[in-house]
Amino acid sequence: MAIVDAYLNEQALKRLDRQERFNLFGLTLPYLGLVSLLIIIPIGWLFYMSFIGRDGTLSLENYTRMLDSKAYIRIFITTFKISFLTTLICALIGYPLTYFMSQLPKKWAGICMIGVLIPFWTSLLVRTYAWLVLLQKKGLLNNLLLDLEIISEPIKFVHNTSGTLIGMAHIMLPFLILPLYANMRSIDKDCVRAAASLGATPSRAFWTVFFPLSIPGLLAGLLIVFVLCLGFYVTPAVLGGGRVIMAAMKISSNIELYFSWGAASALGVVLLVVTMAILFIASRLVSIDQISNRS
Repeated sequence: MAIVDAYLNEQALKRLDRQERFNLFGLTLPYLGLVSLLIIIPIGWLFYMSFIGRDGTLSLENYTRMLDSKAYIRIFITTFKISFLTTLICALIGYPLTYFMSQLPKKWAGICMIGVLIPFWTSLLVRTYAWLVLLQKKGLLNNLLLDLEIISEPIKFVHNTSGTLIGMAHIMLPFLILPLYANMRSIDKDCVRAAASLGATPSRAFWTVFFPLSIPGLLAGLLIVFVLCLGFYVTPAVLGGGRVIMAAMKISSNIELYFSWGAASALGVVLLVVTMAILFIASRLVSIDQISNRS
């Protein structure tokens, strides 16, 4: 009798478990539908359109054109060069600044963080045109240098690679600082004190203890900056002056000027694949869970 009761209880528990799983699945259905509507379907349509040629048939025409065209190759080289240099500049400026903020008392660190967050409170287009006003040939910076007789003729700061890098580094810097700052704040200062008590100099304690612990936050920020730069449009278009053409600008021109949705979709697919490849490589170096926990 006891065996029968145990068996019946086990079956009842299994039914309750199945019912609970079914209820949970029902609760997730609206979310799955929303994800499918906003992410899966557009990406699937993007892949489908990338295989549509000029005559409306399925073909690899858009991809072969990218491989054969030197213009597309230059665009990809420019895109990756600008993205890499912007990420490097953000790392060189952002890491020391974030380290300084992490060592401040919370009150002063909060005040500094307000300065970091100010760019998020203004329009991207406004910030980009503000740099154009500052850096153009008759801008405020050139006028100041001319008045001080430091230069004899205006310096060309914009409508080139340097102007694009200045604007993009300014806009992307908070995306590096925010996850890195959260990571640095979570590092136990007793670890650095322990290294100092064992005879390590401040620089040695930093490089052997603090810096390795801050790497997950640094990688998270670098990934965010680099991936965002790959698809950036406004700042290169304004500060580049048509001389710095990135992939996003080519996608826009394919649609607006040539009405070539297939070519634009193929470029989008390439950017998407590159982004996924970068995330995969980064997950091999540092686990995604470790990055998310640190940042």
